[in-house]
Amino acid sequence: MRLSYWIGPPGGSANTARQPDHGYGAASTMKVAVLAALYRADLDLDAPLPVVNDFPSALGDGSRYANDRGYDDEDQVWTRLGASVPARWLARRMIVRSSNLATNLLLARVGLPAVAEVWRLAGATNSVTARGIEDYAARDAGLDNVVTAADLAALFGALHLGRLAGPEATAEMLDLLAAQEWRQDLAAGLPDGVRVAHKNGWMTGIRHSAGVVYPPDAPAYVIAVCTGAGEDAVPDDYDERACRAIARISAEQYSRRHQ
Repeated sequence: MRLSYWIGPPGGSANTARQPDHGYGAASTMKVAVLAALYRADLDLDAPLPVVNDFPSALGDGSRYANDRGYDDEDQVWTRLGASVPARWLARRMIVRSSNLATNLLLARVGLPAVAEVWRLAGATNSVTARGIEDYAARDAGLDNVVTAADLAALFGALHLGRLAGPEATAEMLDLLAAQEWRQDLAAGLPDGVRVAHKNGWMTGIRHSAGVVYPPDAPAYVIAVCTGAGEDAVPDDYDERACRAIARISAEQYSRRHQ
């Protein structure tokens, strides 16, 4: 298992890091950049947005793609196909249950350049959101979503410090991330009740988790951990092992929160 991490104060230098600039497939961690792009846009987040499953490919050649319901970990958005829902509701489903369909709907609304601007403002140097989820034609053409531990830490640090949006929008985004329901990795290493605004992502041979931890008795800190199987064969229990590794790093950092 390849393991990278960045841990330190929001907006500061790392207290500890390991291969923080190694690139990985982004999986669902790219949804945080989409969230920030949405809240930065001049949009009415309570206005109705049609729920469809048909999107233009990032190839820009007129081709289109759709999501696979069986590949999505959230079902509520799919029950609204053909109806309209507020973008704010889609943002919640994108974060707390990691809805792929909600992500592509919001990405189509704000556009890839707006997401690229979020990465730039955060100070990311190696991460890119080049396409929507399951845009396989774009992926096969070399357009892929990539993250590093250092860039995920920069993104969460910038979000925590209010550098990506105004105070009200920043607070709402952090509350959404704190309501994350998939808590088997980074959050699993923290004591019950400790606030953590975080997002994880996983696919075959990939598991990442990053966020801001708010200890009740110490300053907030950012932690971003990325794992990947690389060229090795992916064992059946890879995701379980990766979750344990991330939880262990999270627990070790929390134990050092006063240092």
